[in-house]
Amino acid sequence: MAIYRILQNSPLGPEEIARLSKAYEQALGTIGLKDRDDPLTQMIAKKIIEIGQTGLKDPQEICGRVVEHLGPPKG
Repeated sequence: MAIYRILQNSPLGPEEIARLSKAYEQALGTIGLKDRDDPLTQMIAKKIIEIGQTGLKDPQEICGRVVEHLGPPKG
């Protein structure tokens, strides 16, 4: 999974890693992305970390901002 590979070498503490991982899982669930090898998971992981670095702590809010950033599903 993209976010776990990125975070394994990060200087973040366990609480922040858990918070970002939770936001990542929520975001994937919200957009309905089941294929963890989809390149979109990498983009979502990077955006989760980027938003998490702004000081936002709530995983649900981080998830919401990422989903908002992605825009409505195309189809």
